Amino acid sequence: MKRSVIALLALALVAPLALAERAALLTEIALSDLPPEARVTVARVKSGGPFPYAKDGSVFGNRERHLPRQSRGYYREYTVKTPGARDRGARRIVAGIGAAGDVRTSGEYYYSDDHYHSFRRIRE
Repeated sequence: MKRSVIALLALALVAPLALAERAALLTEIALSDLPPEARVTVARVKSGGPFPYAKDGSVFGNRERHLPRQSRGYYREYTVKTPGARDRGARRIVAGIGAAGDVRTSGEYYYSDDHYHSFRRIRE
């Protein structure tokens, strides 16, 4: 019993640190290695649209802290079409607004193919 309490206390102390460090350890993926639909979505973000889904461009809250911590409104989400899916599917591009406040030019793009459970930074 004593060991399990100590283990839980240790986990409680380490867990917040692990969340913060997770964003720093993002893996990368080359733009050319993305599925074709994801490359189309990145191109649309860079050109300012048009976007086929009503939620495209909405604020991504980063509640799970998988991405680097930023102020609310910094990240925007965009749907990556999933062939055969009847809904929006699980694939997304999340873009940061960068120092200039514009997702089109920030160069800060992330890809998730599992509905925000994990991200890879897109390397251009």
